[in-house]
Amino acid sequence: MTGIVDFAVHQWRMTLALLAFFVIGGFLAMFTIPLDAEPDVDIPFVTVQVILPGVSPEDSERLLVKPLETELKSLDGIKQMDGTAVTSMGIIVLEFDANFDQDSAVTDVLESVNRARGELPQEAKEPLVKELNTQTLPIIVVNIFGDAPDRKIQELAKQLRDRLEANSHILEAIIQGEREDLLEAVIDPALMESTGITFNELAGAISRNNALVTAGSLETQTGKFAVKLPGLIERPSDLADIVIRTDADGSIIQLKDIADVRRGYKDRTSNALFQGRPSVSLEVSKRAGENIMETIQIVRDITAEVTADWPKTVQIELSQDQTVTILDMIRSLVSSIVNAVVLVFIVCVAALGLRSALMVGFAIPASFLMTVFMFSVQGTSINMMVMFGMILSVGILVDSAIVIIEYADRKLAEGLHRKEAYTLAGKRMFWPIVSSTATTLAAFLPLLFWNTLPGQFMSYFPKTLIYILSASLLMALVFLPTIGALLGPKKLVDPSASLKALSGKDGNPLAIEGFTGAYARLIDTLARWPSLVLIAILSLSAGIFIWFSNTPHRVEFFTADGGDEIYVYGRSRGNTATINEYEIAKKIEARLRGIDGIKSMFTISGNGAASGGGFNGPNGIPLDTVSRTFLELNPFVERRSTAEIESDVRAATANMPGLIVEVEVLANGPPTGKDITIELTSDNLQSLNASARRLSQYFETNPSLQEAENTMPLPGIEWRLEIDREEAGRLGLDVATIGAAVQFVTEGSLVGFYRPLDTDEEVDIRIRYPKTSRDLSDLDNLRIQTSEGALPLSAVVTRTAHTRQDAISRRNQLLVYEVRANVREGLAVNQVVNSVKTWITDEANFPANVNHRFLGQDEENKEAAQFFAKAGIATLFMMAVILLWQFNSFWHVILTLSAVVFSMAGVLLGLQFYPYISTLLCGTGVLALAGIVVNNNIVLIDTYQRLKLEGYESHEAAVRTAAQRMRPVFLTTITTIIGLMPMVLAVQADLFSGIFSTKGTSTSAIWAPVSYVLVCGLGFSTILTLILTPVMLAAPAVWMGHVRKIFAFINPKKLLALKN
Repeated sequence: MTGIVDFAVHQWRMTLALLAFFVIGGFLAMFTIPLDAEPDVDIPFVTVQVILPGVSPEDSERLLVKPLETELKSLDGIKQMDGTAVTSMGIIVLEFDANFDQDSAVTDVLESVNRARGELPQEAKEPLVKELNTQTLPIIVVNIFGDAPDRKIQELAKQLRDRLEANSHILEAIIQGEREDLLEAVIDPALMESTGITFNELAGAISRNNALVTAGSLETQTGKFAVKLPGLIERPSDLADIVIRTDADGSIIQLKDIADVRRGYKDRTSNALFQGRPSVSLEVSKRAGENIMETIQIVRDITAEVTADWPKTVQIELSQDQTVTILDMIRSLVSSIVNAVVLVFIVCVAALGLRSALMVGFAIPASFLMTVFMFSVQGTSINMMVMFGMILSVGILVDSAIVIIEYADRKLAEGLHRKEAYTLAGKRMFWPIVSSTATTLAAFLPLLFWNTLPGQFMSYFPKTLIYILSASLLMALVFLPTIGALLGPKKLVDPSASLKALSGKDGNPLAIEGFTGAYARLIDTLARWPSLVLIAILSLSAGIFIWFSNTPHRVEFFTADGGDEIYVYGRSRGNTATINEYEIAKKIEARLRGIDGIKSMFTISGNGAASGGGFNGPNGIPLDTVSRTFLELNPFVERRSTAEIESDVRAATANMPGLIVEVEVLANGPPTGKDITIELTSDNLQSLNASARRLSQYFETNPSLQEAENTMPLPGIEWRLEIDREEAGRLGLDVATIGAAVQFVTEGSLVGFYRPLDTDEEVDIRIRYPKTSRDLSDLDNLRIQTSEGALPLSAVVTRTAHTRQDAISRRNQLLVYEVRANVREGLAVNQVVNSVKTWITDEANFPANVNHRFLGQDEENKEAAQFFAKAGIATLFMMAVILLWQFNSFWHVILTLSAVVFSMAGVLLGLQFYPYISTLLCGTGVLALAGIVVNNNIVLIDTYQRLKLEGYESHEAAVRTAAQRMRPVFLTTITTIIGLMPMVLAVQADLFSGIFSTKGTSTSAIWAPVSYVLVCGLGFSTILTLILTPVMLAAPAVWMGHVRKIFAFINPKKLLALKN
């Protein structure tokens, strides 16, 4: 295999051509490869939705949800099944295992739903099955608002939507805040009663005159003609002219005689505000594989073109632009690469000289360009996690290059020609570099098999590092020896005495002056007392482990710092009206207006406030939310920290009478919901209610918790109408007739549909009383035509108040409630979770038929910890196999892997001074660290084995190994730490613009924990490795000498035999 180096150097033209191909290809790919904000992962959720107009939550559970659950429960790969029964609808949400096949899962769900269709009511609409996809997430939002009628603004929004969706880059543009069209006939109650017209007459007349009739064709002697009979309602006048009744004398009663027919909108159930003004928004998403930057620019161009001739009173504003985040990450990446090249170059110039430093510095951008080229060939986009991997790899990808250059440097000092020196460096260090790269890759491989949603989210990180390390391997073993053989220094001018002493066989490391000589003499002394050295280092490491285990720590799943999105929820309980909810939203916006750092505010009030969220939004919005305000912040470099803005938001919205205001800063990374979420499930509603109330009361009175809420039915009342069926039958009434009459004072009775010429959507036709006759008292006094004349509704119906029931939630075929809360600022989530667990065990006394389970951050932390434990074992096993193949010695393998233990001690020591521990990021850092720290030991032990083969005895070989490999070990460690320090310290330094800031970037909170773990572990383990490894290499000979002395004391003759 080492012949590859000879071949590459000999065929240098082909080698350089390949290097140019990869580098130029990567450079060109930088301008064409697609960019994404979030990783494109398959979200393992499939939803099933069935609509049955007018059905109550109780009947929806019985008629819609349970039949679907029965069929869907047997599907393979289901992790969790949630069912929700609400008015007029039943919803099933299926969560599959993260490694599911989305197309296959959707097909299986469709087949099960088709089987369940026969068990559903005939009146139910066709079930709708949808899968979630990150490609449908909006990349930019177009907000339309101003002083114009609602219909005009919606017409303009549809015009812009059609133009956007006509572009091949854009997947869809969904209109939010659009009001639903309605054709209504507002009946005069007095006229309807005086004429004696019944609901059945109205519905029948409209149905008969709103039908599509195929009249056929007429064939005569003169030809064949199509006969058309237009029968569908196309405009409001068609409905108004319908004849409801014809009397015996030929007089007619048309609908317009007793009703005002008009086209309008359904009653508002929610309101949308942008910057305090009613608005409509377009959420634009791109097609898979399209460049997000290019697509957003297309949206900007089309919007500018379409809106050029719009009325001046209509305003347009773009928000939630993903290019801001992406550009910030690109700037961070470029800045990190440039800074790393400069810093590494400075270190290498000091240690190796200018020409050698240039070759090491070239390895960084070249490896990155090769990686971009490989991503481009594979068809993968560049997203946040890819950039994350690139930034973190800055410090580690030059290790192999430094080892090659340093070895060639020593050979040049021995007088070898540059071609021979660099070729020998590539061949001599070939297997150590391959082994060290393989062990590093082994640390990242388990991350590719993390089959959870966070694991899928993080999977691009190890893929990126695998590509980069592979590229750096090619650079070190193929391209650098070739470049060095052609352009490296021909010989070292006046090499230092220490370098001469280390290079030749006759050199004496103990005679070297300076730091290297002092280090060699230290190892020479310590190597004579290996047991004491081992005990001291193990005691130090054990002390760190004990100190860490006895210290409480704050544990977070991803990061403790919030992201760039803030949500403000206005929570109000009881039967609030839509207009009241709208006023609440306006009051909250008024308090938030003027806070420094907020770019725009988008508010939804009413029914839509408690919905939404999902993969890229707030997770677990409180059910009693009547107003939800999204605060878009200014770009990171132009504003204060998110924590400062959050503090001002909380202060501004405090003490609002009759209102609970909750502030949520959406964290970076996978959604986890509130800090503490407990699931309660049971098949007994009474036991479940009692347990949920007790747990909710504990949460509300716990001083460590805030913003407690639950998913129990909201307080309030609903009116239930009990029909006297016997009396109704005697009067010639039935449930359908009574129900239709009741709808006259609610949202109106649905009597048909029509499709106007100016829309592609079907519009409801409803009949109801005017607003002045739609009140609770009017419901009691509602007059119904019977066989005995018009009678009040109270004659056959009794109205009673019941506890409000908006929704019924089920999980895995059991009733379910969730109780949630956030931990107060400054407290550790994991510690509060432990106290809650203690309370549940000792004091909660939940009934035996009620099960509880911790969700959210606690659940994610447990799953992540279990995965990292398994991944760590797998990593150590793979590394051990690779090292056995390299060294063929169990002792040397154990010695190499000891660096992992010492690096863990360094990590724990560093985390003692870090504000929190991120399970996901620190766990990823520890795995990466395990693959990096063993590289130093590989180089040391490989050199030791070579010296032993050359005839050196163990002690001298260990001392020479320490002295010869100290410089490359220090260089690789220092360059790695220097490359990572800007991320640890959240320093942003742009050498081109001269900008220097300690504020960091919007993604610094993600880089910092991983970088900190790597720096602490690598720095600590390197110091111990440079001491312990040489000492332990010489230890077997020392220990064997002690054994011989013991044998000599016991039996001198046997000792002589052993020597012979």
